[in-house]
Amino acid sequence: MAINVNQGVQNATTVKTDKVDQSIQKQQVAQQQVNMSAPSQKQDSVSLTTQAQQFTKAQEKASNSSGVDQEKVDKIKQAIAEGKYKINVEALARRIMQFEGELFDKK
Repeated sequence: MAINVNQGVQNATTVKTDKVDQSIQKQQVAQQQVNMSAPSQKQDSVSLTTQAQQFTKAQEKASNSSGVDQEKVDKIKQAIAEGKYKINVEALARRIMQFEGELFDKK
């Protein structure tokens, strides 16, 4: 006489799977009922103050700017071309020394 051991295990698995499927279906139906019965919800909205709007415009203008004062550059170019640009050699030397000190971490 042969005994089929797997047959009993398969039936138990099927029963468990059926119970899980039923549980999932019940949850889905309950969620659908909640969705249908819930009144339409208000949508969130955001409003910006005038200061925030001005700040945003200033940020956009700054990001679109090249960061170079072209008018000042043009004046310096013109002064150099005309020979009117004066160089303060002491200030230049001081700035070079300061730059090298920062570059080589010496103060």
